[in-house]
Amino acid sequence: MSERGRYPDGAPCWPELTTQDVPGAVRFYRDVFGWTCQDLGPRYWHYTMCLVDGMAVAAITPPAVGLESIEPAWNTYFATSDVEASAVRVEANEGKLVILPTTMPDQGRFAVAADPEGTLFGLWQAGTHYGSRLYGDIGAMCWNEVNARNARGTDQFYRALFGYQQVQIGDGIDFDYVVWVIRDQPVCGRLRVPYEAEGLSPHWQLYLRVTDCAAALDRVVRGGGSVLVSEHESPHGPIAVVADPFGADFAICQHAPGAHPIGTSHLML
Repeated sequence: MSERGRYPDGAPCWPELTTQDVPGAVRFYRDVFGWTCQDLGPRYWHYTMCLVDGMAVAAITPPAVGLESIEPAWNTYFATSDVEASAVRVEANEGKLVILPTTMPDQGRFAVAADPEGTLFGLWQAGTHYGSRLYGDIGAMCWNEVNARNARGTDQFYRALFGYQQVQIGDGIDFDYVVWVIRDQPVCGRLRVPYEAEGLSPHWQLYLRVTDCAAALDRVVRGGGSVLVSEHESPHGPIAVVADPFGADFAICQHAPGAHPIGTSHLML
């Protein structure tokens, strides 16, 4: 286990769950991942940090004022050295700002945006808080990918925002998966939603690493969650897609340290 420092611009750096039932979500994720959860209090709008061995790996938060009816969901934040400049690029490339750049005292500055397909994501300019202190460790995020219908438009939008190198690892037709690279390191990916998957909305998929996929699935179900895609093998080990009791979905992965579950979401079945 090694603690992360700052993330480069464009790297997913922080997973955040927005849910109306914060205490219920805390109980569920504590039981599934063994997280210790700390409510930061009213100064930070009861933002709740989730920790592994004392290191922050995620957060659980109630909806922002005016967004109380939003569906529970995990949101991926991307590192930026200048949240205002990134916000300008969002709007210049047909995205929208949902929450304008805002300061979290001492922690940093953030904004929430939507890409041209309406997929939400966050921007994070670090202050004292860089993002997840662990990456690829047990209980921490290990990959993020956007499931998109307009594959080319999505690639263009995020490339304009963060300057990614983009590498197609599929055939571009039946399996259209592009890995987004910063400084020769894969940081996230884009998977085209198959045309036949009519009920699936574009979204960012969070992957969290576990020691034992089958045991984690059992904890999910016992905690009131549901299995959306049962455990199956990927090139790097077992993986499954689940939802918490309030409907927020995420993927769990059992794979070797440093491996990425590229292209192994539920759309691959």
